[in-house]
Amino acid sequence: MSIITLTTDYGHKDHFVGATKGKILSEYKEATIIDISHEIDKFNVSNAGYCVSACYHNFPKGSIHIIDVDSELTEDSQHIAIEWNDHFFICADNGILTSLIQKKNPQKIVAINIHERLNKKATNMDVFVAVACHIARGGLLNVIGKEIDTVYTNNELAPQISNDKNSIRGNIIYIDDFGNCVTNLSNKLITEIGQGRKFSVQFLNKKIERIHSFYGDFKSNDKNSLKNLEGTALALFNENDFLELAIYKGTKSIGSANSLLGLDYRDVVTISFE
Repeated sequence: MSIITLTTDYGHKDHFVGATKGKILSEYKEATIIDISHEIDKFNVSNAGYCVSACYHNFPKGSIHIIDVDSELTEDSQHIAIEWNDHFFICADNGILTSLIQKKNPQKIVAINIHERLNKKATNMDVFVAVACHIARGGLLNVIGKEIDTVYTNNELAPQISNDKNSIRGNIIYIDDFGNCVTNLSNKLITEIGQGRKFSVQFLNKKIERIHSFYGDFKSNDKNSLKNLEGTALALFNENDFLELAIYKGTKSIGSANSLLGLDYRDVVTISFE
């Protein structure tokens, strides 16, 4: 049995997700197919990269992760398959795996070259499915691609450290279904640059000076008082250890960090050290 995960920007209105699963099972009926997300913002490789890097480690070693976001085959963006930390990732070479590659070097990378072996009408996902099923059957990467040394990394939204190391400039890179806004500022980076100094989180002329341990981490044991704190803005390091801005008990429908604080994808968030 092999696990094949799917991350796409297909949405759920159309038939594409179901068709993809049918293609996988037609080629390799023993596969276990897991959806990571099909609600990635259209063509947003940063969204997709964050989702995959946030959850791949919850799967067994040897799992195969298909990422079909902004995957058109062009002269500037080839299709690749990567073995990384004993997992396999299949996607376009468009910077989607930047956050993973910067943490640890891949074990092997190949530029997929099976396109001419497939039907002329084969889609990007058809190529990815063929590669995933090949790997699931125990096939080697060298059979479906030419080994390469590097892939494209997108540092456009990389955190920027000031020359005096008194601040770090980051960005919102992901907004979840609750409207919580995840930044590219990791606890590790802030700790390394801060060296124990106190710091505040600044964005859109607003400031938060306390980092919560969890969403309901307020100095109150009174449930009624905690109820009164609903709608309060807060900052915390999420389960993936990235700084997140949120509204306590907030949702997209009643108000969230996205709507109440006016935060959106790419907005600047600055850490200022004292």
